[in-house]
Amino acid sequence: MLFFLLLVTSCAATPQNLQGKMFTFPEESNTANVRLTTSKQDFNAVTVCFRFLTDLSREFTFFSLSVPSFYNGVIFKNEVGSFQMCVNGKQAYFRGLDFKLNKCQSLCGTWEAASGLTQLWLNGQPSSRRLSSKSNISGPITITLGQEQDRHGGFFESRQSFVGMMTDVHMWDSVLSPCEIKS
Repeated sequence: MLFFLLLVTSCAATPQNLQGKMFTFPEESNTANVRLTTSKQDFNAVTVCFRFLTDLSREFTFFSLSVPSFYNGVIFKNEVGSFQMCVNGKQAYFRGLDFKLNKCQSLCGTWEAASGLTQLWLNGQPSSRRLSSKSNISGPITITLGQEQDRHGGFFESRQSFVGMMTDVHMWDSVLSPCEIKS
C-alpha cells in the first residue's frame, strides 16, 4: 500500500491527464489518499467530474480541496443517502439523487463564485441548484481524493474515507454547461 501511495504521489508531481487512470481504495483507512497539485491559486469557478464504484452505505468523502483560510471544501456522501458540497466553509445539501451501491456511477459537482450556486450531477441527472459561497477560492491549494482534509494538509479520519474505485477524474476552472456534463 505504501508503494502505491508513493507511486501516485510521484506521478501527481507533473501535470497529467487522469482519463482512464483508476485509483483503488481497498479498505477503510486514515492514510490512503491521492494528492493532486495545481499551480493555480485563485478559482472563481470549479467543476469536478469523476466516475466511481463503492459498496459503502456510511458517509464518505470523494473530493477535498483546502486552502489555509478554509479547510473543508468537499464533495461528500452522507449516510442518509444525500450528498453535500462545501465551498469556503458554506455547505449545500442535495437529496433525492439516485445513488446505488456497487454500480459504476458518474458524479460532477459545479460551483461559481459570481452566483454562489453549486450543483451536483449524478449519472447525468442534475440536482437542484443550491446556494454556497460567493467568494473565490484563494491561496495555496491542496486537493485530495478519498479523504476529507480537516485542516490544511492535516489528519484524516478513517470513518470518512472512501472505499472503492475512482477513475476519469477531471477538474476545470469553469462551470461546464449541462450539455458538456452529460456528454
